[in-house]
Amino acid sequence: MQMTMPSASLLYLHNVSHGFREAGAWRAVLSGVDLEVRAGEQLALVGQSGSGKSTLMHLIGGLDVPQSGQIRFEDTDLAGLGEPRRTLWRRRHVGFIYQFFNLIPTLTVIENVLLPLELNGTPEHAGRAAALALLTEVGLAERAGSYPDRLSGGEQQRVAIIRALIHQPRLVLADEPTGNLDATSGEQVLDLLDRLVRAQGHTLILVTHSAEVARRTDRIVRLVDGRIVPADGI
Repeated sequence: MQMTMPSASLLYLHNVSHGFREAGAWRAVLSGVDLEVRAGEQLALVGQSGSGKSTLMHLIGGLDVPQSGQIRFEDTDLAGLGEPRRTLWRRRHVGFIYQFFNLIPTLTVIENVLLPLELNGTPEHAGRAAALALLTEVGLAERAGSYPDRLSGGEQQRVAIIRALIHQPRLVLADEPTGNLDATSGEQVLDLLDRLVRAQGHTLILVTHSAEVARRTDRIVRLVDGRIVPADGI
């Protein structure tokens, strides 16, 4: 059945299920997930390991397609796109932030930041000006020519955030962005992420095990055994 996208929604999931076959038996990872995410919203996705958080993030980010159900991003049916078109969609609309930074070690800071723009065909001179402006905003302009291994964990994550936002994505997906940082660096990274995402009007979905981190967002969605349940008490 074709679903109708709510007028204020950026992202809409309807009856999404996913799983895999293991040792001859079917293992369900997500079961009948319904979720609406509004433009500009910050949402925390919480749950124990194995609850389906990472699978759901992969589906929302177009890295995989659900085995049943629908995922719509505005007027785009992600499950209806082939892999090449999903790749182009991700490059334009999604910014990814990971726990372990995922910076390319052979590229300098500014080269890492410029990578999404280069993949989208943005002229280098225009991209460099935007990259330097953002690096200046987060206090890392003087490290533009440095390589990632010369930066602290907090500095690397700041670079990763700038890289995720440089192409002005509509949707930002952050998977445990403070999980590899000490408490002080983690707070600084969360403050920066919140400030930049809200200033630029992005929609943020953040996966976390931390109740404290989750409470910083606008809304908490909890997964238990592949199903969304009330997030009371978080």
